[in-house]
Amino acid sequence: MNFYHPAREHHCTMAELTDSYYLGFDFSTQQLKVVAIDGKLQVTHQSNVQFESDLPEFRTQGGVHIHEDRVTVTSPVLMWVKALDLLLEKMKSAGFDFSRVKAISGSGQQHGSVYWKKGARKTLQGLDPGRYLHSLLQDSFAVQDSPVWMDSSTADQCKNLECAVGGAQQLADITGSRAYERFTANQIAKIYQLQRDRYNETEKISLVSSFAASLFLGDYAAIDYSDGSGMNLMDIFTKKWSESCLNATAPQLAEKLGNPTPPTAVLGSVSPYFVKRFGMPEDCKVVAFTGDNPGSLAGMRLQEGDIAVSLGTSDTVFLWIKEPRPMVEGHIFCNPVDCLSYMALICYKNGSLTRERIRNECAGGSWEDFSTALRSSPMGNNGNIGIYFDAVEITPPAVGIHRFDQHDKKVAAFTLEVEIRALVEGQFLAKRVHAQKLGYRIIRGTRVLATGGASSNKDILQVLSDVFNAPVYTIDVANSACLGCAYRAVHGLAAEMGMSFAEAVREAPGAQLAVRPTPGAEKVYGPLLKRYADLEEKILKHDTMIQHTQCL
Repeated sequence: MNFYHPAREHHCTMAELTDSYYLGFDFSTQQLKVVAIDGKLQVTHQSNVQFESDLPEFRTQGGVHIHEDRVTVTSPVLMWVKALDLLLEKMKSAGFDFSRVKAISGSGQQHGSVYWKKGARKTLQGLDPGRYLHSLLQDSFAVQDSPVWMDSSTADQCKNLECAVGGAQQLADITGSRAYERFTANQIAKIYQLQRDRYNETEKISLVSSFAASLFLGDYAAIDYSDGSGMNLMDIFTKKWSESCLNATAPQLAEKLGNPTPPTAVLGSVSPYFVKRFGMPEDCKVVAFTGDNPGSLAGMRLQEGDIAVSLGTSDTVFLWIKEPRPMVEGHIFCNPVDCLSYMALICYKNGSLTRERIRNECAGGSWEDFSTALRSSPMGNNGNIGIYFDAVEITPPAVGIHRFDQHDKKVAAFTLEVEIRALVEGQFLAKRVHAQKLGYRIIRGTRVLATGGASSNKDILQVLSDVFNAPVYTIDVANSACLGCAYRAVHGLAAEMGMSFAEAVREAPGAQLAVRPTPGAEKVYGPLLKRYADLEEKILKHDTMIQHTQCL
């Protein structure tokens, strides 16, 4: 394990390190999970609590309550507390040795917020180890049902916030994203406007991540820079709350939020409650908790210049960037493992369902035939480009199927082989175009990390590798946020000695090389990237003109 560094005269033996555990928790939408790793970064224990089946008394569906208006979505905050009680008892029953835990970190579903009632801090600081957390904290929340990321009830608050700072792009320039209904500022504004008494009763507002850290700390935990970037409130460049955003959201908000903290910060030692109830060491450290997407970036062990592409029902792209250029599409967050860097997140709605539709229509439902078609058609598809938005796309906000020949003339149809390659190339060209718009640069040593269903298809990965002109590696990310936060617990202690995240997790199991780019790929795709960007722009302008005409 990398803590041993002769130059630093760091006196701890390999045996001691292997005897140490680091815990990563993930408070996600449907479950609470934990992963324990040892000093060699090997997973030694995993456990989870499913909210719907293990805590049926809260009557959630998939961990949430969808309200009658269908747009308000919340989760009971006490359900999360009770889930932690249950999970720790499960670990204890399984014989997990808490006395060997050196540090804890974790993640929470992004954007969700928790409202601690006046006096809750005192309760947290004096928890009785003879009782369950959920009974000790049942009167500690001003708002019982926390708004979560699935909520889309705050359109008015979003408009108000963007107007207050001068528009969507201006808000993105400050906070890394335009106003989104799920983002925390807009949820806080709604609670202030519609439940003012509850807002006034609130002594502290936490994100799900910092709320979870507070339980372990026995005191209010600061919001970290990375999860704080998903609130429409923090200036991602100064890493302080933006005055104009605070003022547009609610009064006395800065005091209720407290100052944000670096994601690598050691917040303090674990609460005496866990020392006495579970036998954790008194000097077990709590490292700042972060959001689940930043946690996944750590779990995938992204480094500068890397890009991770999750190929699922929807496709998601994670980027490590140095010089971000915020746009109204995509999100820029502070990087969870390197305070001088950033991460970007881009979401695409038309992912595997579109790939499956084309497979069914052009390859008789067979992935094998789909792959054969990809292999037998040339890189660059003889200049033919396809853009396939079956559903209204997120990035960019457009819909429809658009096919262009090598002269950028619209055509009604392609042959089956050309259609298959046009789809796969089009999806990956889009990802590179949008990544570069946000400030991403391919550098020497860049890797593309592929996950999700389609990452098992080598021929799809070959196109991905060729479009990015970089090798593609595959990774298993079943528990990436959880595992990432166990790594972050290790790094939190190492960071105090000036060690980088990459150095601290060097011994962890690595990604598997799947394919390398075909020689000459950059020559083919360089011009196609420019053409793709121009064609997408054209489609967007055309759609906007039609909408404008319909509004007149």
